[in-house]
Order: sequence, then C-alpha cells, then structure tokens
Amino acid sequence: MTRHQHILAWLNDVASDLRAIRQDIHAHPELGFEENRTAALVARSLEEWGYEVHTGVGRTGVVGVLRNGSSPRTLGLRADMDALPIIENTGVPYSSRYSGCMHACGHDGHTTLLLGAARYLAATRQFDGTLNLIFQPAEEGQGGAEAMLADGLLERFPCDALFGLHNMPGLPAGHLGFREGPMMASQDLLNVIVEGVGGHGSMPHLTVDPLVAAASMVMALQTVVARNIDAQEAAVVTVGALQAGEAANVIPQQALLRLSLRALNAPVREQMLERVKAIIRSQAESFGCSVSIEHRPAYPVLVNSPEETEFARKIGVELVGAEAVNGNTPKLMGSEDFGWMLQRCPGSYLFIGNGVAQPMVHNPGYDFNDDILLTGAAYWGALAESWLKPS
Repeated sequence: MTRHQHILAWLNDVASDLRAIRQDIHAHPELGFEENRTAALVARSLEEWGYEVHTGVGRTGVVGVLRNGSSPRTLGLRADMDALPIIENTGVPYSSRYSGCMHACGHDGHTTLLLGAARYLAATRQFDGTLNLIFQPAEEGQGGAEAMLADGLLERFPCDALFGLHNMPGLPAGHLGFREGPMMASQDLLNVIVEGVGGHGSMPHLTVDPLVAAASMVMALQTVVARNIDAQEAAVVTVGALQAGEAANVIPQQALLRLSLRALNAPVREQMLERVKAIIRSQAESFGCSVSIEHRPAYPVLVNSPEETEFARKIGVELVGAEAVNGNTPKLMGSEDFGWMLQRCPGSYLFIGNGVAQPMVHNPGYDFNDDILLTGAAYWGALAESWLKPS
C-alpha cells in the first residue's frame, strides 16, 4: 500500500457527493467573470466545512482560508471555475442547460477536486499552518488570475508556494505529469486594423484595398517562425481571423486581423512580437494602407520552480506509484494564466490524466472524467498535509 491511502479511503465515503457536485456545476456552466452560481456553491460549501470565506476576489473569485496549529507556513492551492462559449455535444444526462455554454475544459472537475480536498482537510485537520484555497474566475483568456492578483490576492492571503493542476485527455486516467521550468507557452493577442480607401469593385485603381494588404500580411507572417526564430526553439504565429467586406463588388474600407503568438521563453517571445509588428507595418506601407495594432499580453510563460516541482512529484509517486508518474512530461504550446501567479510566487503546475480515449479539451464532445475525482482530491489533500506537516 502506498502512502496517503487513508485519504483515498476517507474520500471514498463522499464519492457520490463529489460526483453530484461536479455534474451540477457541469449542468450550470458560467463564462468568465459570470461565475456567480458556481462561486456561491463554492462559498456555501467552504463555510459549511468551517473555512473563513472571502468572496468577490478578482470580481467573482473565492478564497477559503483554514488555519490549524501554530506554524507560520502557508500554502495556496488553485482551481479555475469558468466555462467556454461552446455548444455541448456529449449527450450526458447532466449536459449544459445553457445553449452555447459548456464546461469543455474540465474546470467543473478542477473546482470539485479542490472542494473534495477542502472537505477532507477541514474534517481531519492533519496539518499545521495556513491553507489558502483559491477558486479563480475567467481563466479562459479573460485575465482572471490578473484580476485576483490586482485585488491583492497574495498580499491578503500570503503563500509560501502555489500549486495548480489541469486534467489532460490522452494521459491515462489518474496518471500525473510534472515538469520543472517552462511548461506552457506565453500567449500574446493582437488585433490589427488595416485602413484603406474603399470603393467600387470595378474601379480598383481609385481605391487602396486593405483586404489585399491583409492577405499579404497573412502570408508574410508565416516566415517569422520559419526564418526568424531559432529552429531549436518553440514558437507559433496564428492568424485566427481575417474579416473584411460584405459584398462581392465592393472593395472595403477596412480589414481586421486577429493573431495569437506563443513561445516558451521570454527572449523568443519578444523577438517574435518585434518581427510580427514590423512585418505588419511594412506590408501595410507597401500597399499604401495605414495600420493600427492593439496588443494584449494574455499569458506569460508558465514556469515551474524546481524545488516545488520536485516536492509535488514526490507526493504524486507516494499517492499513485512511480509507474503512474511522469516527471518530465512534455511541454505544451497551450497557455495557462496560472503563469501570472507563478511569476509572483514559487510553485508548480501539474497534469492529471483524464483518460486515453477521451476527447481533447475545448471539444463539444469533451467531458471531465468523474473516475479521477478521488485521485485528484486525494492528491491535493496529500500535498497539503505534507507541505504543512506538523513538526
């Protein structure tokens, strides 16, 4: 028997409760900064279990604080709560009741995992120190982590370390993945407005066509990664939208491009931004158009600190066994705003397998695997008890 099996045994008695909570949240998804029902469920549960509850942190975020013993040590565990604007196609009986909104990334599961650990830790109190449970809104590109930090998250609830996790389809259910250093990519979002001179499609010589200029930009931008970035570095330039005009015989006045840029280290990120902006401006000028660029740095590179990552990995081995733990899980070009928190506090982010045959996240057919609820909740319980181990 591996260590921490007592936690799994305790949680097994409330397994049906956890499943019901997860499916209830799934049936009532809420987009970023609209998680009022979910936040109320979280706050109500934490209060019932004896936590000091703080609501409205970062607009709709919730923080539950539990103190035990006299140690000055502190720990932060974070889960995200928001859903996505996707029409669900799972066919499960607890499918979203709100058309065009679903939990397609598993945040319903992440919230439930942390609630399960919260219930266990409050009932057993086998730790010495202060536990801060952070339920974050608006992870899906809307700046929920930044909002909580701006609202004084780490000043009001100091943490010696922060930990977060995400489910991972394709990884066997309940397996755990860890990685020291850069683990997930930065993301920069650019809105580009190309301004030309509109006119009749039969008289292009009297116009300055912003659509042609925008199309040329799209092709030229493909050279950034291929010819400007070191081939041994990872980077992605995506033009996700090109919008211009509405009629076949009209040359539009404007064209809009929406871009996302991703990188796994800061110098590459800056180099890519510089080249992308230079190409956009030079292409616009060459076609006689003017251009404006709106840049939003959505996510930094998520960087796991070495000591905390090794600590987290050992807890994983103790809970599920070495054969179910990967200490060098592959980097991802996806982004995660927990990176903002890790810029301010040491910590680590890990993956828990959602199952090999499960659809990928952000897919209309995706669903969080309830079979991993106990493992995930037990992992948080084990990590909290070990980090805040009584002396």
